[in-house]
Amino acid sequence: MARHKQHHHDSPPGGSQRQLRVGELVRHALADMLTRGDVHDPVIEAHLITIPEVRVTADLRLATIYVIPMGGRDAEEVVAAFERHKKYLRAEIAHRINLKFAPDLRFRVDDRFAEAERIERLLRSPDVKRDLSHDEDGE
Repeated sequence: MARHKQHHHDSPPGGSQRQLRVGELVRHALADMLTRGDVHDPVIEAHLITIPEVRVTADLRLATIYVIPMGGRDAEEVVAAFERHKKYLRAEIAHRINLKFAPDLRFRVDDRFAEAERIERLLRSPDVKRDLSHDEDGE
């Protein structure tokens, strides 16, 4: 008999309360480090960077940190800069949030806003508007 993973309906989206709490602690610690200029890297220092979300795995061993450089420019270079400083950042975050074991860190570009803007532009385009109005006329 095949067993399927069941989702717990009582756990919030994005994980358990513990996962969400640790994710927020990591996010605040890293945001504080950026504000204070504690990450010495020319790429990071040259950008205003937002950290909208940190997702932590259920076992708290991996934190995926989503970053957005202002205006979305040089996003891949910014992620690469964070990756270069991963060891230092992990040690600093562990110290600041007082966890027994610091999660491994990985960095990703948060492109949700760019994707939403792309979809919005598509919906406003004359071709799509024409197609939508044509569909409404046909019904």
